[in-house]
Amino acid sequence: MFGLLNLNKPAGITSRSVVDSVHRLLPRTSKVGHAGTLDPMATGVLVVCVGTATRLVPYVQELTKSYRAGFRLGCRSDTDDVTGSIVETVDARVPGREEIEHALQAFRGTIVQTPPQYSALRVGGKRAYDLARTGVAVELVPREVEISHLELVRCDGLEMEVDIDCSSGTYIRSIARDLGESLGIGGLMTSLVRTAIGPFRVEAARSVESLTAETLRDALLPAELSIGDRPRLNVTDSQATAIRQGVKLVFPSSNPSHPAVVAVDPAGRLVGFGEYEAETGRFHPRNVFHETSAT
Repeated sequence: MFGLLNLNKPAGITSRSVVDSVHRLLPRTSKVGHAGTLDPMATGVLVVCVGTATRLVPYVQELTKSYRAGFRLGCRSDTDDVTGSIVETVDARVPGREEIEHALQAFRGTIVQTPPQYSALRVGGKRAYDLARTGVAVELVPREVEISHLELVRCDGLEMEVDIDCSSGTYIRSIARDLGESLGIGGLMTSLVRTAIGPFRVEAARSVESLTAETLRDALLPAELSIGDRPRLNVTDSQATAIRQGVKLVFPSSNPSHPAVVAVDPAGRLVGFGEYEAETGRFHPRNVFHETSAT
């Protein structure tokens, strides 16, 4: 089989367990992988790639991610969410909506954030959360992330909800923590729903329980959904065949806005990802796909 699954991960299970559930419905030699981990407490869109579509994982991961998150001010946690050891802030004041809105301005655009101590990042070959559970405090390197949209949708005392569109690698827990610190009262994340990854939306996501060996094939989505807003190079059927064979073709009349482009055939189907040389007009295929539809 070949294609993408848009699944709605339930709370209380890992992203890996969702992949395992899909794999059990396929032949043992099948390849299955997910594009973007959700913590066990989180729900929502989990894109699972099947067959050689697992090579699309890094491209899906680069798509913009959207979330609806619950934050609680006036407390702190060692995990930066409600699953950890929570310490209430004594006599925490209740900031008004206007003050919260003002504080949120610092979290829009390109920001630098430090990942949570309890994260899946590797430090010296070990997961940060494994080190944290043994009481080892590690120094995690701050990273730049892009927050393209951040909206306060509900504010009720110390409880609030926000909608966030962000780049890959963003920790929503870190935003809750850092927002609370900027207000001087602490903060943590109480809930998280991934509402979208690029064109994959939670409203259209299938439940993991609804998948069977018989329904899996019909649930597969086409590979071209992984393209997102990347520049496209439109090619003919004969050019698509050549590109799939690794041939570097010249397209002198093309002028993509970015050197990393995607070749698509006349039907709009994914041919492959590659690089375009503006000086020569030559397209260098890097990752091609022989499958033309979800099967």
